[in-house]
Amino acid sequence: MAPSIEDKPGPQMERNISKLTANTVAMVLAGGRGSRLKALTDWRAKPAVPFGGKFRIIDFPMSNCINSGIRRISVVTQYKSHSLQRHLQRGWSFMSGQFGEFVEVLPAQQRQGEGWYIGTADAVYQNLDIIRHYNPEYVIILAGDHIYKMDYGKMIAAHVAKGADITVGCIPVPLAEAKAFGVMAIDDDSRIVEFAEKPDQPKAMPSDPNQALASMGIYVFSAQYLRERLKQDAADKHSTHDFGHDIIPHAIAHANAFAFPFLDGNTSASGYWRDVGTIDAYWEANINLAEISPDLNLYDQNWPIWTYQEQMPPAKFAFDDDNRRGMAVDSMISGGCLITGATIRHSVLFSNVRVHSYSTVTDAVVLPDVEINQHCRIKRCVIDKGTILPEGTVIGENLEEDAKRFYISENGIVLVTPEMMGQNLHET
Repeated sequence: MAPSIEDKPGPQMERNISKLTANTVAMVLAGGRGSRLKALTDWRAKPAVPFGGKFRIIDFPMSNCINSGIRRISVVTQYKSHSLQRHLQRGWSFMSGQFGEFVEVLPAQQRQGEGWYIGTADAVYQNLDIIRHYNPEYVIILAGDHIYKMDYGKMIAAHVAKGADITVGCIPVPLAEAKAFGVMAIDDDSRIVEFAEKPDQPKAMPSDPNQALASMGIYVFSAQYLRERLKQDAADKHSTHDFGHDIIPHAIAHANAFAFPFLDGNTSASGYWRDVGTIDAYWEANINLAEISPDLNLYDQNWPIWTYQEQMPPAKFAFDDDNRRGMAVDSMISGGCLITGATIRHSVLFSNVRVHSYSTVTDAVVLPDVEINQHCRIKRCVIDKGTILPEGTVIGENLEEDAKRFYISENGIVLVTPEMMGQNLHET
């Protein structure tokens, strides 16, 4: 059972912070668009998408690095990275360069050849000279677009203990969803013996026919092996220069490739790991945070999630008339929000949201700087940053009507953006 928000923090948990993590450089791959999030990523990369009331998706792998004792972090960017870079500059500039700590941004800059990043492995290859400059013993490659808590120190320690060249973080996923992942088979010693990237017919785990063992997009490499292998891959004209399609299969055949089960490297999140890559998954993961006992505990003082947030006043609720009461129930309300005579139920409101009198918001994820005017009824939707809903707007009650203006997900979640409302915030 997930911890209740009323639970008091327990004793400080043991972390695997050691010379191993000190001698590790993290490469966070944050260049993807995340097209399955539809219009949410029209103007931002997926890792920059807001999550959980005050965070961005990338804050979770970044915080895992800090909490694990990895304080040399490079973030590889490409697609529409301005808001991501701005967030990193404002929120992650506290690292002390005089002690060899850093968070640096590595945009595509044609460091090797004349092309942009053409695959995940190529993104790292093009920055090998930078990695060499820091002279790490180990390199951990992270996807910048997943929500989870994990002590990477435990995974690095297992990598060293096994004498591995590459260690892949893995987690069981439902067989029906495994097509979206790299799927592996392992032996009794956790050595990877088979791997297929996004297979049409995923292979089930021997211990559970309803689940497959999937890659989390987390790889620990011995630095020397990584350099040699990426150079070989770059010279291979038939390679797609991707970790899943090329690097891991080659390692299985020619090197020491091991799997690391996520539960062994977990903190206190009870195996929580989410790829919030669709509107349904994104809405569900956010809404779950409003539960009494959410699957992901954001109130864990032993494993804090770091971020940047502008200085804002506390959330405020105004008016107490029977038909005009500012209130929120089973909801997360962020700083700067003004709820004046409106009712919020089972929703997540990000920073600086204004909800005016006689409006109701139910089962909604409302991103920063949204304004909901009077007499609106909003239900089961995601409202993008900066959207203004005119007085009397109704969303989520008639999906057939909503589909004429908005995007409707498979599970009936309505995505609303400023552009869909005729508010062109990104005009040139």
